[in-house]
Amino acid sequence: MGWPLRMFVPEEIYFVTVRCFQRRLLMRPSSETMEVLGGVLARAARLNGIELFVFAFASNHLHLLVRAPFGNLPRFMQHLLTNVSKKLGSLVRWRGRFWERRYSAEPVLDEVALLERVRYALAHGVKEGLVRRCNEWPGLSSLSMMWNGKPRVFRWFNWTRRSKSRAASHETSRFTEAWAERETLELTPLPVETLRTRGALRRFVRNATREIEAQASRVFARVLGRDGVLRQHPWRRARWREQTTRPRCHTTLAELRIEYLERYRAFAAAFFEASRRWKRLEFSASFPDQAFRPFVWPGAPLEELAV
Repeated sequence: MGWPLRMFVPEEIYFVTVRCFQRRLLMRPSSETMEVLGGVLARAARLNGIELFVFAFASNHLHLLVRAPFGNLPRFMQHLLTNVSKKLGSLVRWRGRFWERRYSAEPVLDEVALLERVRYALAHGVKEGLVRRCNEWPGLSSLSMMWNGKPRVFRWFNWTRRSKSRAASHETSRFTEAWAERETLELTPLPVETLRTRGALRRFVRNATREIEAQASRVFARVLGRDGVLRQHPWRRARWREQTTRPRCHTTLAELRIEYLERYRAFAAAFFEASRRWKRLEFSASFPDQAFRPFVWPGAPLEELAV
């Protein structure tokens, strides 16, 4: 069975999720891990013009709330995931496949659903019974930036410059200051009218984290704790959790869900019709604006394309 078609609209906010291979804790928090993840995320967002609203890196998966005004969300995700897998894989000495499968990205269609996704991201670490308080999670998240409104500076390790340098040697660490470049990670304000002011956002964060912690305290009598999280081995597999079905979109309004599904069906029908024409070598076939047309190898014989 093929992957579902991608339909990315530049104006929409997307909730992005991707999980590490076999649920392994390859992003287990540490000072080095946070530096790598922060630098990669900051650089990918800056170079691709991405609006980053919320992010949370658990030990074996990540969540982002993002918008790509230039319609380049796939390019941003390729940049982010490729560099995380290479740099963090090298850091934790993992040579195999890094990500479980391709990322999911569902549009968030209304303000209530958007705030629910924010709460969901902030809850990581607490809702799994790993730590008692949201601010005790030692991994990289946007919680502190949402609270104090300040950007964070991380190091991006430029391995291209290292490979071109005559001073580099095989014995030189790839994570030394010689190859580090400063990148600033900033949040885009949430497009919610009631959260425009700094005080309103802080009240929302405080109330949301209190609710998350109160709910978790009724579920978990004991937690692993911050030190326990830091002691976990990155190659270890997390406990199996039942897989949930990914929704087509996130919304609390039935009419918005129906409208989105109708729009998606029309998109899929237009794509498949254009694809059929393309396979018949009709390269003038018109694909939908948000679609990715099939790749054609340069110089490939027409009889091979028609197979």
